[in-house]
Amino acid sequence: MLTWDQFKSVSTRCLKMSQWYQLQQLESQYLEQVGQLYDDTFPMEIRQYLSQWIESHDWELTATNVSLATVRFHDLLAQLDDQYSRFALENNFLMQHNIRKIKRNLQDNYQEDPVHMAMIICSFLKEEQKILSAVEKTEDKVGTAKTDVVVEKQKELENKVREVKSRVQEIEQKIKSLEDLQDEHDFKNKTLQSREHEVNRTNQREVKHEEMLIREMFLKLNMKREEVVRQMADVLSLVEQVQYVLLVQELAEWKRRHQIACIGGPPNTCLDQLQTWFTAVAEGLQQVRQQLKKLQELEQKYTYDNDPITQKKSFLEERSLSLFRNLIINSFLVERQPCMPTHPQRPLVLKTGVQFTVRLRMLVKLQELNYQLKVKVLFDKDIVEKNTLKGFRKFNILGTNTKVMNMEEANGSLAAEFRHLQLKEQKVGSNRSNEGPLIVTEELHSISFVTQLCQPELTIDLEVTSLPLVVISNVCQLPSGWASVMWYNMLSNEPKNLSFFLNPPPACWNQLSQVLSWQFSSMTKRGLTPEQLSMLGDKLLGREAAGKPEGLVPWAKFCKNATEKNFSFWLWIEGILELIKRHLMSLWNDGCIMGFVSKERERALLKDKSSGTFLLRFSESSKEGAITFTWVEFPTNDEPQFHAVEPYTKRELAAVSFPDIIRNYKVMAAENIPENPLRFLYPNIPKDSAFGKYYSRPTDTPEPMDMEDSSRPHGYMKTELISVSEVPPSRLQDSMLPLSAEMYGEVYGEVTRIISPAEIDTVMCDPFSN
Repeated sequence: MLTWDQFKSVSTRCLKMSQWYQLQQLESQYLEQVGQLYDDTFPMEIRQYLSQWIESHDWELTATNVSLATVRFHDLLAQLDDQYSRFALENNFLMQHNIRKIKRNLQDNYQEDPVHMAMIICSFLKEEQKILSAVEKTEDKVGTAKTDVVVEKQKELENKVREVKSRVQEIEQKIKSLEDLQDEHDFKNKTLQSREHEVNRTNQREVKHEEMLIREMFLKLNMKREEVVRQMADVLSLVEQVQYVLLVQELAEWKRRHQIACIGGPPNTCLDQLQTWFTAVAEGLQQVRQQLKKLQELEQKYTYDNDPITQKKSFLEERSLSLFRNLIINSFLVERQPCMPTHPQRPLVLKTGVQFTVRLRMLVKLQELNYQLKVKVLFDKDIVEKNTLKGFRKFNILGTNTKVMNMEEANGSLAAEFRHLQLKEQKVGSNRSNEGPLIVTEELHSISFVTQLCQPELTIDLEVTSLPLVVISNVCQLPSGWASVMWYNMLSNEPKNLSFFLNPPPACWNQLSQVLSWQFSSMTKRGLTPEQLSMLGDKLLGREAAGKPEGLVPWAKFCKNATEKNFSFWLWIEGILELIKRHLMSLWNDGCIMGFVSKERERALLKDKSSGTFLLRFSESSKEGAITFTWVEFPTNDEPQFHAVEPYTKRELAAVSFPDIIRNYKVMAAENIPENPLRFLYPNIPKDSAFGKYYSRPTDTPEPMDMEDSSRPHGYMKTELISVSEVPPSRLQDSMLPLSAEMYGEVYGEVTRIISPAEIDTVMCDPFSN
């Protein structure tokens, strides 16, 4: 039986393992980010009820294996059946209905493509991890001066919004008081007029007294009218101040954060707080407009020369309407940019014929707007209307291109999500895919969304445009298209600047280095260190310019100019990202891979370390991404010798995991005795301590060389693929001497191959045989 302390310890560990539990403890602005992830393609109900089951599986692995994805898909359906049975026992008819509907939708969407479902779940889990990481980083920075300034600014804005609401309510009370005073004045004035022809000398004094009272009442009435009109003008001035902060500062900052998040930056794009402020100001303006109508009614009942209502009415109406119109226009946003569900981390790159999604939102959340705004999608609207950018490709949008904004499908916000759109290129007089001034992946396009708000005495045309996007026709163009998206959003915030790549500006290294780091942190748990970025800066700019943050990197040098290896800098980075994603994720996340390090730096790091110390770095000569290891040895003269193997690509890593390669790596040298020269991961971590948890079997598991295993066909021994480097006879100077560094680049760089343990005896007899 567990003690209380043991129970608490186990419970704490279990809670830490539950990612979904951690997410549910976050504040509302982060919960809103979580809510944005889930929609009908994979409802949040599944994540809620099957959270432990979902987190118990490796969905990244599942997304690469059709058979495993099929098994997981049917397992998921079985889990839903179990949940359905639980609700049946609870007599929860509504949830039974929802679970049944969810299961049908999953079967419709993923029965033929379970890998797609695995990719979506994998993506959602990673996005959840990024949100948790962002929260952790934010909490670490609480108390800093910058955070204090932001908090103080938001508090000031919050106070002003509250002041708008309180002032509008105060005006409401003043108008009621004004109405009561006017009714009383009107009644007494009419009563006095009806008595004037009946008066005689005996009550003239009383009439004059009543006239004096009415006169005093009129003066008071006039003062109240002046006061109400003045207060209305004041509250509209306050609204104008609040709108300036909302639109020029808060909304502009959100749009910049949104751009940054689109290219892998921190996902700090919550709109809930902005929606609260926008809605509060809009409600205040709507109330002011109603109050103006009430003043107009009072004016129609009773007016006089120099009536303050008559004098200021038109000005106040125009100003309140202008402020409301401006607020509504700016509240219409693209909350999630166009994105293919198959590539959730690469928005704004769309492939023809592949469905994409996009989500719109109104920050002014008024109940009277629910189901009133019908949005239509248009592609390259300005280009078509103005006939600009001649030579650019033209596309048609297929699928449901109209949607009504509503609150029911969007977790309470006023939104519309298009889930089944796709593009088809218009072939006009030629089959060439691109005849314009730019190549396909530099040609920017946009998607516009138009609607109209119609209210009594008010019609507002609304339009919002997506960030510029790239349209590709083949998935091999995706890396270059993503480079264009990164470059644009790093350097421009003009959504309609579709001719950006006719003359693309260079990027400062401090900007580009941050964006490069985001490419790694958005796909993994680890970005790039200053040392890794320094090496990349040297590679792009040269050693002298790399140390300067203002060093400029031209677009062509980043993405177009081929190196001596015939591929660009970005395609090299992209190949490494793909290699990490497919084969090295755990090693990268745990910091085992130094990755980007020059050969000079590599030798400087290893020269003072123990013999057999090694580090892992990425090859600079492979377009598809490759990784190698370099180690140091000390011969009798104590001069360090550095050795490196031919880099491993995805082909080798698909056959054998990299930790197993490191574990089983052998060198066949002078005495024909295979040895593993790798002892310590830099700086001094024993190899098995660093990689033991990644090995395909425990380090202390004996080799079943002479034991029969019922799991294998009778008579067969277990085999294992290992890497062996062989030394040609012509290179053997002395069987007792280690290889020189000059020899090593050729010897270890050309003959690395994979063999099974069953071959080792043959190799030991003739290490240079084929």
